[in-house]
Amino acid sequence: MSTILSMLTNSRRGTLLRSLLVACALVAWLAVGAFGGMAQGQLSTVQENDPSVFLPESAESTRASEIIDEFSVDETFPALVVIERSDGGALDQDDLAAVGDMAQSIPGLDLPDGGSIEDYLSAEQVPAIPSEDGEAALLPVSLDAATASDLIEEEDRVSVAVVDRLRAEVSQTLPDAGLEGWVTGPAAGAADLVSAFAGIDGILLGVALAVVLVILAFVYRSPLLPFAVILTSVFSLCLAALVIVPLAGADVLLLNGQSQGILSILVIGAATDYSLLLVARYREELTRHEHPAAAMRAAWRATLEPIAASAGTVIVGLLCLLLSDLGSNASLGPVAAIGIVAAVFGALTLLPALLLIPGSRARVMFWPKRPVLDGAGRHREQGSLGLWARVADVVSRRARRVWVLTAMALLALAAFVPTFDAAGTSDNDVFLNETESVTGEEVLADHFAVGTVQPVEIVADESATADVVAAAEQVPGVVSASVLTDSDQGNSDQGGSPPGGPDEAGSGEDGSGEGAPAEGEALVVEGRVLVEVITSDSAESQEVLTTVTALREAMAAVEGETFVGGAAAERLDTQETAERDLRTIVPVVLVVIALMLMLLLRSLVAPLVLLAANVLSFAATMGLAAIVFNHVLDFPGADATVPLYGFVFLVALGIDYSIFLMTRVREESLQLGTRQGVRRGLAVTGGVITSAGLVLAATFSALWVIPLLFLAQLAFIVAVGVLIDTFVVRSLLVPGVVHDLGRRSWWPWAKRVPSDPQ
Repeated sequence: MSTILSMLTNSRRGTLLRSLLVACALVAWLAVGAFGGMAQGQLSTVQENDPSVFLPESAESTRASEIIDEFSVDETFPALVVIERSDGGALDQDDLAAVGDMAQSIPGLDLPDGGSIEDYLSAEQVPAIPSEDGEAALLPVSLDAATASDLIEEEDRVSVAVVDRLRAEVSQTLPDAGLEGWVTGPAAGAADLVSAFAGIDGILLGVALAVVLVILAFVYRSPLLPFAVILTSVFSLCLAALVIVPLAGADVLLLNGQSQGILSILVIGAATDYSLLLVARYREELTRHEHPAAAMRAAWRATLEPIAASAGTVIVGLLCLLLSDLGSNASLGPVAAIGIVAAVFGALTLLPALLLIPGSRARVMFWPKRPVLDGAGRHREQGSLGLWARVADVVSRRARRVWVLTAMALLALAAFVPTFDAAGTSDNDVFLNETESVTGEEVLADHFAVGTVQPVEIVADESATADVVAAAEQVPGVVSASVLTDSDQGNSDQGGSPPGGPDEAGSGEDGSGEGAPAEGEALVVEGRVLVEVITSDSAESQEVLTTVTALREAMAAVEGETFVGGAAAERLDTQETAERDLRTIVPVVLVVIALMLMLLLRSLVAPLVLLAANVLSFAATMGLAAIVFNHVLDFPGADATVPLYGFVFLVALGIDYSIFLMTRVREESLQLGTRQGVRRGLAVTGGVITSAGLVLAATFSALWVIPLLFLAQLAFIVAVGVLIDTFVVRSLLVPGVVHDLGRRSWWPWAKRVPSDPQ
């Protein structure tokens, strides 16, 4: 590329070649935009959001699920319609008749594909079940799990279409009868999650791009440059989608809603950051070179190394997620890495082409403040350069005091890290807005035994059946345990039995299940039986995980091999796997990034300084997040993957700004000495790095528009962490330490750098 750019400076051939090269680049990127735009719209169709898919094969719930499949039990994905009187009173005969009529009509309700709900049910009829307190009724709509995730007209999944149709019917029919209803259950929760992620393609991108455009307009004070940078970001995202869609469609990699949201923000933020660096250096070179092509060649060469190093560090850090045992973590690594590669391609190919479109009049892109040619290469220290020159002076004069006080302030925030609660949250807590599935489950829990919806499932040896049932019923939080019989086959499934009243779960007189007569013989498959355990807490709650843990401990004392599975067990395994991933991946990321920095800076000391500074920055960010989440926003905790994602993004992305700074410091140090190099490097990079940090923080903040707890917490952590890296670590801590160390920063190759004047 640099060879081609050098040819562009030749007056005649250069003009023709430049025009041809720019035209080819633009045509190629237009094709990427056309096909990639369509691929962007297809990302949601290749998503996989079933948590069980992401669990490792070694997880106990995964092994249990594989064995349960051998029982040939029909698996369902239930949507539960719970109904009350609008005035809160008991249901009378007319109310029950209206409920019965709705139950009969549900199978025949039409769907967008021209079929009806009955085409996707695991049972021909929908029963109407009154609660024991007489104040509610339940209509369990049991969808066939095998077809629930199929696409209808390549848009909505079956489960989502059914839930939407049920909600429409409930809102149209029940009010006239004085009744009120909610559609809840696993299918409804999944539908609400899909609805939340639906904002990724439209609202999230729109907000992110609008915020970036405003910041760029303020930074450049030009009507043209912001659009060139925005176009670079958008087309980079199209390129990423063009690669990811076929890979996800072929199951080469997994894509879920969270990964898609992070991908969009990451590509926009990274492409904008790299573009800012190139544009800033290009503007600087335009004061030295008369022809824009020559200036672009110099700028491209100067920014290639820091952009490549920055992108390489981020990519390697992200690919460390492949070490995760949790598929949702491991899948994010390659998805995000593809996005970073696309951002680099956009910034280094599309943006130069856009900036060179006006030819010899390329300075018009900076209108109204066009860079003025200055043969001496002097820079007017005005505006942001003047501000950061003053900051550099302060750091240079009081380097040790600056970095010590800064480190102490960061350590004070880091002291709150132990209070960060990442033990996990219930499925209902993942929503930040009011959702019908959550409200409906609260109503359901008031009148029915919610533990029957998705019971815990235990696979055990036939010889230990009695011991397993007895041990399970002794566990706190367990209402009853029963063996699947041959008469239950085709009726008992992952959706569980329809929830009964508070005393219906147990089959004995006291509700314990003891002494209950078996209806049929125990179903035995290859010497194993299936025991369904009804819990007092729902499978979506965080409290039920304590019961599952206790069940596994109780089963360990039973003779023979047992596996505890089911929806609640899958959630427990997911959280425990995420905790193990954090302990495994963090050290690997630190070692890999340290090696990358050593190769880039040709030093051992400076990379360790940068890494230590960014780890301290991450700790301070997590401490601040703990304060805000616990005492300001009153969040119910955090998903176990939040610290891992926060670490990978902050250390990998936050190190970018230190790389941008230190590559310039090293460049200047080779000429001026380390301390003058720090002063000069901080002064000339301050404006562009600050702008880049603001852009990245703003783009990640846009994740708040998706009303999900995980994304909101990640948005806060990354946005605040990037700002701390930008304004504290890169501006004060790192320059202060490097200035204090002086030439020793480049050990063991310090002799290449001139000595600092005494």
